[in-house]
Amino acid sequence: MEWKVFGTAFLTLFLAELGDKTQLAVITMTAKSESFGSKVAVFAGASLALVIVSLLGVLLGSVLTQYVPTEWLQRVVAVAFIAIGVLMLAGKL
Repeated sequence: MEWKVFGTAFLTLFLAELGDKTQLAVITMTAKSESFGSKVAVFAGASLALVIVSLLGVLLGSVLTQYVPTEWLQRVVAVAFIAIGVLMLAGKL
């Protein structure tokens, strides 16, 4: 395993997910859950969803890099992040 890539992916995703809408939704679902089993179910469901979304990202990235240069993908993602940030600041997201 390439530990540097692993660490970069973990840290990037960890920091990006802190305090986002998904985490707030999980907090809300957990607060509504009365039993420990319900809280475990929320954790398991949220974890599985994040794993599947990450898997889709890896698969899509693998396919896209066969047709689109990595430099262009990085530019598109950077513009998308900036657009999302601007929309969030404007209260649209």
